[in-house]
Amino acid sequence: MPLSWLALGDSYTIGEGVPAEARWTHQLARALRAEGIDLADPLTLATTGWTTDELDAAIDAADPQGPFDFASLLVGVNDQYRGRAVDDYARAFPALLERTTGFAGGRADRVLALSIPDWGVTPFAAASGRDRAAIANELDAYNDAARRACAARGIAFVDITAASRALGADPEMLAEDALHPSTAMYAEWARLALPVARRLLQAPEGTARDDA
Repeated sequence: MPLSWLALGDSYTIGEGVPAEARWTHQLARALRAEGIDLADPLTLATTGWTTDELDAAIDAADPQGPFDFASLLVGVNDQYRGRAVDDYARAFPALLERTTGFAGGRADRVLALSIPDWGVTPFAAASGRDRAAIANELDAYNDAARRACAARGIAFVDITAASRALGADPEMLAEDALHPSTAMYAEWARLALPVARRLLQAPEGTARDDA
């Protein structure tokens, strides 16, 4: 039976603007299957626009039934977009990590968290009039909080922010809305997550994993 996966998040997990098979999660699952790791496409609980508290409430409403063999979490961009303080995120994100770990049967070594990409480099951000340097600084603070929360719990954390900054202004890396990632950008995220996910799924229970 294939390994099961619960993917939690927002637009970056549901893949706003691309078909389901183009999401980073589905591309990662295909890459792992090509290597002989029989991971199913994920059960995805994510919606464009969700903040940490909205995802938390959605988990309550959906009540996904675990345990799952693998779980992932990518959330926070909408908290930053709405101007919420990093201290608020630093309280909300660890609680979601705990819930995510619970869905993975309590196995922190089967949980993968991704950093928040920098939407400030996109044409959408340029047209919005928002301070792009401030967006970058705020997201750095958010991601530092997420990285610390993951490190404290032995959860793997993959940095996709640098790739989003390097590539995110390229039209080929963007969906039609000039904000959300294209299939090509999601492929880059899947490439970055692949070695970490591989280690997690191949490791014996309780094995600690380093950040990426």
